[in-house]
Amino acid sequence: MPSRASVRRFRSGLPVAVLAVAALGALLTPGARAAGTDPVGGPARQDERLQRQLDRLVAQQDGPPGVIAVLTRGDRTRVYTAGVGDTATGRRPHIDDHMRIASIAKAFSGAVALRLVDEGLLSLDDTIGELLPAQPAAWHAVTLRQLLQHTSGLPDFSTAPEFVSILQADPRHVFDPRSLLGFVAEEPLLFRPGSLYEYSNSDNIAVALMAEAVTGRRYEDLLKELVYRPLGLRRTSLPLGHRLPRPFLHGYEVAPPAEPVDVSEAIGASGVWASGGVVSTPGELGAFIRAYGGPGLLSPRTRQEQLTFRPGDSSEPAGPGTNAAGLAVFRYTTRCGVLHGHTGNFPGYTQLAATTPDGTRSLTFSVNTQTSKGNKPALLARLRTVQEDFACALLKDRDR
Repeated sequence: MPSRASVRRFRSGLPVAVLAVAALGALLTPGARAAGTDPVGGPARQDERLQRQLDRLVAQQDGPPGVIAVLTRGDRTRVYTAGVGDTATGRRPHIDDHMRIASIAKAFSGAVALRLVDEGLLSLDDTIGELLPAQPAAWHAVTLRQLLQHTSGLPDFSTAPEFVSILQADPRHVFDPRSLLGFVAEEPLLFRPGSLYEYSNSDNIAVALMAEAVTGRRYEDLLKELVYRPLGLRRTSLPLGHRLPRPFLHGYEVAPPAEPVDVSEAIGASGVWASGGVVSTPGELGAFIRAYGGPGLLSPRTRQEQLTFRPGDSSEPAGPGTNAAGLAVFRYTTRCGVLHGHTGNFPGYTQLAATTPDGTRSLTFSVNTQTSKGNKPALLARLRTVQEDFACALLKDRDR
């Protein structure tokens, strides 16, 4: 392990939290261009313009060491990669690589909650006071609907000084995820519930706790029962430690002129839990978002509630095009059409998963460094442009 003096600080994928991360040594090897392949590794017809977009993204001075974009149209999947998924070995990103999906985990908590709504065990009008009476009285009027749409006013535990201090001292600290809201238990609501939009990691912790309260089951088990098994997700999990399942897409802190630092396993996942701790693969993430952002997982009535959007409210980081917030899902209105999905960023990773509203086509776009509006905003702007080009390729009717 590095000395305390070698510990680096950088912005977390949780919107404004600052985390300290142990700087792990990594050797940078040249990022070779990787040809697009189909799911079984055979040759795929290349869209050269899209491939050049990825090549240029990786070639930027502060760009990611690697990127993988997966376009699925019905039973056809196209994989585009550039650069490397592991700078030490030169291994390219792969559709079955495990990776931290960051705040796309919020969509998974939405899937659990909304499936419980379908089963009649939860209502979108259920309140914190009714289901979690031990939480602060000032929060008791907040509803499940407001939590899922980030209009709750709950203060964000990930910005709490005590939480940040613990991570600065020990980035792999194992938190009790069910006690994370305790870091802000003495804080008042930021605004009257339902009156404003503010993206908060506390919201989805509360959602998971409400799901546990009405079922008497652990959130991890509810994920397996209500999401993983119905969708055949065998490589998706919610670990609490810092280890990633093998093989994995390595994530890096990129701060030129220094060499990229591998931070894939520098931080434990218990401090983000239902708000950002899920690990998946590009392939399985696509399967999830087609079901959750499309009609495959929820009843029509619940889906209508899910897709009641607030215009102008963005995911974190913002997705391609114009954003609007639904219930643990966002609408991305691009120049070529509409997608439903979610984004996320975490030390070492920036993610997008999106689907057409009918659930027949999907795009996942993963880069192995972090970017957000507060961390490399110019890179984020470039990334969103490239993501929109891939969205247009997905939405075009002709076979690509």
